[in-house]
Amino acid sequence: MFKKILIANRGEIAARVIRTCQSLGIATVSIYSKVDKEAPHVTMADEAYEVGNPRVTDSYLKIGKILEIARLSKADAIHPGYGLLSENAEFAHRCEEAGIVFIGPPADVISRMGSKIQSRNTMEKAGVPVVPGIAYPLADAEEAAREARRIGYPVMLKASAGGGGIGMQIVDNESEMKQAFEGNRKRASDFFGDGAMYIEKVIENPRHIEIQILADSYGNTVHLGERECSIQRRHQKVVEEAPSAYLDELTRSKMGEAAVRAAQSIGYRNAGTIEFLVDGNKNFYFLEMNTRLQVEHTITEEITGLDLVAEQLRIAAGHSLNFGQSDVTRDGHAIEVRIYAEDPKTFFPSPGVITKLAIPEGDGIRHELAVHEGSMVTPFYDPMIAKLVVKGKDRGEAIDRLQQALAQYQVQGIKTNIPMLQEVIAHPAFRSGDTTTGFVAKYLLEKT
Repeated sequence: MFKKILIANRGEIAARVIRTCQSLGIATVSIYSKVDKEAPHVTMADEAYEVGNPRVTDSYLKIGKILEIARLSKADAIHPGYGLLSENAEFAHRCEEAGIVFIGPPADVISRMGSKIQSRNTMEKAGVPVVPGIAYPLADAEEAAREARRIGYPVMLKASAGGGGIGMQIVDNESEMKQAFEGNRKRASDFFGDGAMYIEKVIENPRHIEIQILADSYGNTVHLGERECSIQRRHQKVVEEAPSAYLDELTRSKMGEAAVRAAQSIGYRNAGTIEFLVDGNKNFYFLEMNTRLQVEHTITEEITGLDLVAEQLRIAAGHSLNFGQSDVTRDGHAIEVRIYAEDPKTFFPSPGVITKLAIPEGDGIRHELAVHEGSMVTPFYDPMIAKLVVKGKDRGEAIDRLQQALAQYQVQGIKTNIPMLQEVIAHPAFRSGDTTTGFVAKYLLEKT
């Protein structure tokens, strides 16, 4: 096993990785920007190094500087967390060149799956169902309109290199296409350096359900069941649960088998997630692959009893999986909510100083924190400041515990989305399992 690991990230995920490393006796190295000097992930680590100015382009995305710190600190490996450089093929390649283990899949796999167009083609060849659409970059708005007429409106216009909802837009008719195409292509180019766009048929009122997989270097691949991530705002997840209240055992089994087949078709290694859209008839379609640890990995851990970060480290260190598919079991129900520093009505960020932070404790409650009382929430990073995870013997008990925990959660000095989360959890449609991706727009936004 590794002796020392550098965590090339910040916030709650960096703290999360450090905790597992500590439990395994592995020394840790954190990096931080000038405004993150007192952050939890910095004070928890054995060593910490400043990496640059506040903006991510001047700090957490500086590949050369991060590798320099890894060499200086004599780190054996780098864990990229999620976001930032976690799915950056160049970073993975540079780690390999420097003789530092990248805790994730090989660079060429990241590159292939980083392009949504290329990954779509790959999955289709592997026999994984894909959403009707095209599998090549559109030349211009006119070609987009022509293909949309062929597929049939509404369509989803998507950036091939996109993520987090950036470069995505539902287009209902031809009159909307030109403006939508040009605007999204520019945003994709600005954010990802790649303006390639493609379109897919919109699946009406789908559920967003993903399958967690683990794969070692010896051809062993297993899935750990599903997570339902349908409660979203602006195409970003805010509530996730495992297992899904919607799937039956047959569909669950088919999706798991498809996810394993998808991973094996590309020679995948380490932890990854295959994301699907599932329609009202339980037909499922490949959406994308995330070649990293997911924000919501916690709920899979809660119901399987596995530490996914520990599994990542073991695989990256060259160990084989020490369990097979038949050994994976599920126990109870887990729900995670993402707590954002944002206005719960507008979803606009709410930076400032946290003057009070009181978090609930009790059976079945888990916290992943990026802040502490007195922390300054800056406008430079994603506004997620914490995750609240609850587990119950069944979905009803998990929802009850979550309602109680949210009622006790106190954050002062900034606005948070806790009121919005309480509204979601309390809604009869949520308790009944009516959790499609249109939930927020249908049940919350229509009232404002």
